[in-house]
Amino acid sequence: MTGSALRKSLRKPAALKKVAVLASGRGSNFQAVIDAIEAGTIPARCVALITDNPKAYAIGRAEKHGIPVTIVDYGKFGSRGAYEKALLAAMRDAGADLFVLAGYMRILGQEIASEFAGKMMNIHPALLPSFPGLHAQRQAVIHGVKLSGCTVHFVDDCLDGGPIILQRCVTVLEGDDEDSLADRILEQEHIAFPEAVRLFCEDRLSIEGRIVRIRE
Repeated sequence: MTGSALRKSLRKPAALKKVAVLASGRGSNFQAVIDAIEAGTIPARCVALITDNPKAYAIGRAEKHGIPVTIVDYGKFGSRGAYEKALLAAMRDAGADLFVLAGYMRILGQEIASEFAGKMMNIHPALLPSFPGLHAQRQAVIHGVKLSGCTVHFVDDCLDGGPIILQRCVTVLEGDDEDSLADRILEQEHIAFPEAVRLFCEDRLSIEGRIVRIRE
């Protein structure tokens, strides 16, 4: 064994990253991340689910896997500002290295986006920068694009505008409607999102302006 190989073999394994998830609904991407963590694909542990919806199906997923749940019920706050303050406190309490937005259906305020810049990622069902916002699959069908897909990106204070980490493509088929296209895109989301989380947890991502570099 060479000296460099010996030094490499003696290095202590990096501490597992702590991942927290924000979700509002069924949480299928949340499940994909959980499965990858439990399979050992992602070197991390999931420390929290934070949801704005007390009826979110994602809560049951978290409880099944022993993941602590924090409900910050948007309907119980008198203003968006009050809600954001409580959400920020919950995120700070989670103490995560990475926050994953897995079907979280609210736009995050500038204070949260700034505090967790480079530590928060989202997945969007379109090939950004095309079709940001709601109903991206419907927009793709209406515009007659031949390729669509999903984008994992870091979150900033622009709606679906942060630096792009990964994208995966699907062909838009003749006769596709919003739902059929969404189903095929979702299959790719379940691949792309855990992959992006893995790269982050392996310290392989760096941001240079708007460009995300992936180190070998």
